[in-house]
Amino acid sequence: MVEVSPTAVSSTELSPEEELQMITAISMATEPQTKVGDTFCLITRRWWQNWLDFVTHNKTFSANEGSSSEHQDLGSSSTPKRPSSIDNSDLIYEAASENPTMGIELHDTLVEHTDYILVPEVTWNQLCAWYGGGPKLARKVISSGQSQTELSVEVYPLRLRLHLMPKGDQCAIRISKKETIGDLHKKACEIFLLNLEQVSIWDYYSHRKHALMNDLDKSLDDANIQMDQDILVEVIDNGGGCTSDAQENGFAKNESSALVEPSKTNYSIAGGFSASKGVPKNCNSELSQFQNLSSAIRESEDKTPVSVGVSTRGSSGGLTGLLNFGNTCFMNSAIQCLVHTPEFARYFREDYHQEINWHNPLGMVGELALAFGEVLRKLWAPGRTPFAPRQFKAKLARFAPQFSGYNQHDSQELLAFLLDGLHEDLNRVKHKPYIKSRDADGRPDEEVADEYWANHIARNDSIIVDVCQGQYKSTLVCPVCEKISVTFDPFMYLSLPLQSTTTRTMTVTVFSCDGSALPATCTVIVPKQGRCKDLIQALSSACALKHNEKVFLVEIRNHLIHRFLEDPLMSLFSIKDDDHLSAYKIPKSMKNTKFLQLIHRREELETGNARGTTGWKAYGTPLVFPVSCDATITRGDIQLIVHTMLSPMLRTEPGDSDISDADTSSVASGLTSVKKASIVADSTCKENDDSKTPSLKLPLKLVDGNNACIDLSVGEERTVRLPSSSMSVLLFIDWSPKLLKKYDTHYLEKLPEVFKYGPTKKTRTEPLSLYTCLEAFLREEPLVPEDMWYCPQCKERRQASKKLDLWRLPEVLVIHLKRFSYSRSMKHKLETFVNFPIHDFDLTNYIANKNNSGRQVYELYALTNHFGSMGSGHYTAHIKLIDENRWYNFDDSHISPVNEDDVKSNAAYVLFYRRVKAEENGPGCCAGGNSSSLHK
Repeated sequence: MVEVSPTAVSSTELSPEEELQMITAISMATEPQTKVGDTFCLITRRWWQNWLDFVTHNKTFSANEGSSSEHQDLGSSSTPKRPSSIDNSDLIYEAASENPTMGIELHDTLVEHTDYILVPEVTWNQLCAWYGGGPKLARKVISSGQSQTELSVEVYPLRLRLHLMPKGDQCAIRISKKETIGDLHKKACEIFLLNLEQVSIWDYYSHRKHALMNDLDKSLDDANIQMDQDILVEVIDNGGGCTSDAQENGFAKNESSALVEPSKTNYSIAGGFSASKGVPKNCNSELSQFQNLSSAIRESEDKTPVSVGVSTRGSSGGLTGLLNFGNTCFMNSAIQCLVHTPEFARYFREDYHQEINWHNPLGMVGELALAFGEVLRKLWAPGRTPFAPRQFKAKLARFAPQFSGYNQHDSQELLAFLLDGLHEDLNRVKHKPYIKSRDADGRPDEEVADEYWANHIARNDSIIVDVCQGQYKSTLVCPVCEKISVTFDPFMYLSLPLQSTTTRTMTVTVFSCDGSALPATCTVIVPKQGRCKDLIQALSSACALKHNEKVFLVEIRNHLIHRFLEDPLMSLFSIKDDDHLSAYKIPKSMKNTKFLQLIHRREELETGNARGTTGWKAYGTPLVFPVSCDATITRGDIQLIVHTMLSPMLRTEPGDSDISDADTSSVASGLTSVKKASIVADSTCKENDDSKTPSLKLPLKLVDGNNACIDLSVGEERTVRLPSSSMSVLLFIDWSPKLLKKYDTHYLEKLPEVFKYGPTKKTRTEPLSLYTCLEAFLREEPLVPEDMWYCPQCKERRQASKKLDLWRLPEVLVIHLKRFSYSRSMKHKLETFVNFPIHDFDLTNYIANKNNSGRQVYELYALTNHFGSMGSGHYTAHIKLIDENRWYNFDDSHISPVNEDDVKSNAAYVLFYRRVKAEENGPGCCAGGNSSSLHK
């Protein structure tokens, strides 16, 4: 990292802008040169945000496009105060630890950008020189990722618990996972005042000696040492033997697998909440908070067998649970479903090592396959003792960092990674040939499909492909030239939408530009896979549009127009349920137009201002009026236009308004001058020969072509120069309390969402069928704008229509029910009950390949369930042992029988189906065959 010294200039001598410039310059000089070993510091997010507000206040401008920081009168806010000294105390579990081996401890659940931000050490030094405070929380940069070329800051170094035997002393330490076993060895000797030759250190999982850690050059990361692991520090006597009576590993020493049970991490209770939060004050008391819990866990783990809710019959396997060691239920449920897939159970219990692809750059050098195989063998071994798949979790975290730590994750995302990772580790193709796909060019689908499949198998050939991969036909049609492109692509699973209908309800507020009507809310029904033109057409019919009018659609955000929805081919998927839409009736014949965007503001108390001063804040929904780019427009013309738009909201009751009849009539008669000025090309305004300007001047301000804010209440004959670079012209009206008495603006204040989630009236309807979900998945729909297709005929990217068809089905069909949806302001889980068949899931009529003889019938044998809300729910699995013809509920370590009728619920998430054996399918089509007694 480039050395940059902090300046000695006091912060009080600098302006906020100068502070920002200096910190930015330091960051630009240091961060691009970051390397392993550099130091970053944590700063509490709360203080950092206060500082950002302070130094960027004068650069902030509240208006939309076309605004300028030179015109702060458009929207003022209170000036942020200079932050006090840096206070990182909210990040610290214990501000002053008495244990020198631990130092200052952070809370265990901090999240970057939410609780803290990371800055280079030189940036911290500069901020600390200006503001003071602390404490300094320094962390080192380490290499990470599969290739060890990615850089990351190690915010949480490993926390290890050292056990000295035979003396019995205990101590907790912090050490980087990039330190070596030799470094750990030295540190242990320093703490316990021992010589290096006196000591051996062991992996001490569950207080049993599992592996001697004697490769001193291996990093702790490579040795799969995990957070809160127990390490045995064993003193060796002079005769070369050990004086420790620590319990030896209970596993057979002649076991062929090289994989061993790794470190013990956070003990878990009741669904995976960590019971090891916090750090005590000294070494001797470090483990005091864990001893009662860990002792109880060890006692339960040492009992054989552990009760899992079922009686053991004979020596058949498959009823072993997995311990939850910190929100790992998502992993446990997915593992159990894969382990109970008969083809995988048979494959991984045999000698599969010869198929491991040790040199596949897309794989994990066989480590994932070996770890999964070890878990599978343990789960199918006789006995019922649950175990924690820590070795597998460690491998998973290394090759898929998104699953590291102990947060809840999506079991379907894990499943997708596992299937793909196992495939690459077990790919029989050692050197993948380059094969260029040919276009169909009118050839028969059967010929093209077989060619694509042969090309796929030439590069991808594994047990995963044999069992789980199918093929679908993808048809793209260009909306402009109607070019048709057909490809045949492999799939590992099907993600089906949960939609019982093909339509969607959308709510839009419609405004009239000519003052002919009050705003009205329209709720319309449009195709769920529709385009913007479908919504515009539905609105045009619903709001009684005149023959010479059209609808202009926009999205409103923060009381301003966020975007113009002009593209008729835009997919309605880009409009979320929590968006706010407005539509404006404008003349159909208008061309080369701009739009006056009338933004409403009113006085509000400024937050955080002790003086109680007020400022102008935007509120309500902006109004829109089209003007010709070629017209000459004056300030008086704009006054008339605004009077016209606001006229439906004019209060007419006696005593409610101070506007005279002369003012009202003058507004109507003055519209003639607007039309004569050709501001609108097809005005529907009333005409009157007596043209005069209304005497009531509205407090209007406009951002003109010079980016200046001009007052329209004076100089009505002066011409206004409109901005040439923007489609929208910003026009502000400041609603004083007196003016609000003249107009009823509540019509503008509550803009409904496109669709509001809430309690719905329960009706007796048929449950959603899995077949209906499949039909929705196969239905033609437009591509999303972010994934447009390059048309080879148009030579441009087009939002093509896409149609999927099933062509070739796998032996095991995995179906993912898309229960989770996302929008800008919320994450939503669909609790929809899907009626999925357990037996006779017949897909024969859904196969596009009509030369495929025989019925395509499947039977359910496993599924994962998700209970609760997103991020805080719980996963389980229902699995059928067919040799017992019985379903079981796998809930982490607890396994219990379940009735087949209870397998169906609204928690079903990922379904696992196996093809039913039929004579016409030929040999090999029945997954399982005669060689396995696990399933029929």
